[in-house]
Amino acid sequence: MDADSNSDSLHIVMFPWLAFGHMHPFLELAKSLATRGHRITFISTPRNIQRLPSIPSHLSSLITFVPLTLPHVEPLPENAESTSDISRGLMPYLRKAFDGLSTPFSAFLKSACSDRKTKPDWIIMDVHHHWLPKIAQEFCVSCALFYVIPASSLVFFGPYSPEVGTLRTTIADFTVPPSWIPFPSNLAFRPHEARLIAMGTQENESGLSIVQRVSLTFFGSKFVCVRSCFELESKWLSLLAELFKKDVVPVGLLAPPAEKINSAGESLGGEHEFDVIDWLNKHSPKSVLYIALGSEAALSTELLHELAFGLERSGVPFLSALRKPAGMIGGAATDILPASFEERIKGSGHVEWGWVPQMRILAHASVGGFLTHCGPSSVIESLQFGHPLIMLPLIIDQGLIARVLEERGVGVEVPRDAETGDFDQEGVAKVVRFVMVEEDGKLIRHNAEKIQPIFTDKISQERHLDGFIKHLEKYRST
Repeated sequence: MDADSNSDSLHIVMFPWLAFGHMHPFLELAKSLATRGHRITFISTPRNIQRLPSIPSHLSSLITFVPLTLPHVEPLPENAESTSDISRGLMPYLRKAFDGLSTPFSAFLKSACSDRKTKPDWIIMDVHHHWLPKIAQEFCVSCALFYVIPASSLVFFGPYSPEVGTLRTTIADFTVPPSWIPFPSNLAFRPHEARLIAMGTQENESGLSIVQRVSLTFFGSKFVCVRSCFELESKWLSLLAELFKKDVVPVGLLAPPAEKINSAGESLGGEHEFDVIDWLNKHSPKSVLYIALGSEAALSTELLHELAFGLERSGVPFLSALRKPAGMIGGAATDILPASFEERIKGSGHVEWGWVPQMRILAHASVGGFLTHCGPSSVIESLQFGHPLIMLPLIIDQGLIARVLEERGVGVEVPRDAETGDFDQEGVAKVVRFVMVEEDGKLIRHNAEKIQPIFTDKISQERHLDGFIKHLEKYRST
């Protein structure tokens, strides 16, 4: 559909938070909307835009990237524009820098609204945009809040109070299922996870707590949309609408299209570009465990060693994608691995540093499981191929996601100390063998394959997108 010839097309501004776990789902949604002929203005910082995947040529005329320069805030490193560029301790300063985008965003919106042809119908914003609704209101543009985390996690965090920051605040508050969940559930954080969540209720160096940021953004939205679908989270979506007292619209899972990748992990029509694919080709079907723990959090050296020794001890072939910790200065990335580790695992294991073609790896016939941090995108991409999960949640709501997936029987968590979060190589080896090869783990493998159709049902995902677009059209800015 040609938007220029379609008077019913919408102009939608999309503005994600500065994390690739947010930017990628926003971009997938942008591409889906553009496929329907709607015009998208996608806003981020220059370096983040450069690092995003390229837009398909047939959509390039419908998606415009607008870079806003991120102000420098000490002690952020130079050129730090995303959460993957910094250590966890610097997050408040990144949020403070993000608040500095309010001025250039206001200038952008003023210019866009000066002409009826370029005025946005909607702004789809993320959770840290507490300053954006007021700017949008000045120019009579409506805002919707897009959550990239599951409805189950949002239910756990619960209804927002107009008096922001007055709800749960202690570690103990977050280690039990909340009272508003009316059905049996194990949805709660472990104490070591809850410490970080409780910190989010406290004001930090950015001037606001995370709870205040999210709450203010929520109240400035006309409705909320969630990266979810009814087939996967029906009861959670219904409960969320009751709690929020606001329209809750699932937009679908926004999984990257699996049909463009073949069983050898190659993009259709492409060539082998990475050694990892050649390595996978040498292994038998469903024999390899893939390991990736995201771009935001890194294990301590001690725990990384326990993970490495556990993988080695399991005897299961594995491919691991690791990244050098953001705060690590000097030395080779390989220095954080146990001595001689890569030599000992040669043939049975392979370690890649930095970016890897995750979708191509998960699509490969030799991959039979995924050891993951339980980031929403990683979970969706893995279950799209029916892989059982070995779960090692690290930050934010990843622990909640792991509880839900374990309850559904599609994955098992690495055993950990509830207070410290520590784990050992014996526990790693045991759970890897259970999920990947042992007869007792057969049900986990079966359940992962059984749930796969939810993630590959294009008709269902299109139906959710239709409902979202109808919502945008019904309540568009005038």
